[in-house]
Amino acid sequence: MSEKNRKRNVTKRHEFADYLNIQTEETPSFVLMGTGFTTLDENPGAQTSKKKYVNEAASSSSITSYETVFPFESDLIIQQEAVLALYNVGRNHCTGSDAEFQYVRVELWDKVDGKPNEFAARLFTVSAEISSISGEDEIAVSGNLNAVGDPVNGTFNTETKAFTPLAGNTDATTPEETETT
Repeated sequence: MSEKNRKRNVTKRHEFADYLNIQTEETPSFVLMGTGFTTLDENPGAQTSKKKYVNEAASSSSITSYETVFPFESDLIIQQEAVLALYNVGRNHCTGSDAEFQYVRVELWDKVDGKPNEFAARLFTVSAEISSISGEDEIAVSGNLNAVGDPVNGTFNTETKAFTPLAGNTDATTPEETETT
């Protein structure tokens, strides 16, 4: 394939890997959000501010913040730990920190040089908003993973399931949320 054609390849959904920490921050256990999930998207939710100055004919927009949401739909496969953990939030009507998880979004096309199985990643703290547990024959669980605070940029090892924050990037959220290695 020529260099020209390679520059036009659209990234496919399977080139992202999503992991949910189903344990605690002190003893993380990241599990793959794969089998069972029929959709898992990312909506950055950029918030804007608009202003028009007296000497301008048009207003100007500025990005002021983000309200990132990860909408998901999954089949209720109880052997899939991530699906079951999210189901239990809705089933048990969990609120506050009981409905929060660490969530890592891994970009499998962005491999770290010299480190096998390590890729660029972002760590989010998310609150699990379970909006539906439904179905006639097969039960589905759907909702949103709502970002809490800012993400932490880093790397994720898909073999050891360890997230490593980039140097100087641990203050984006509270420090205890980033120490997963």
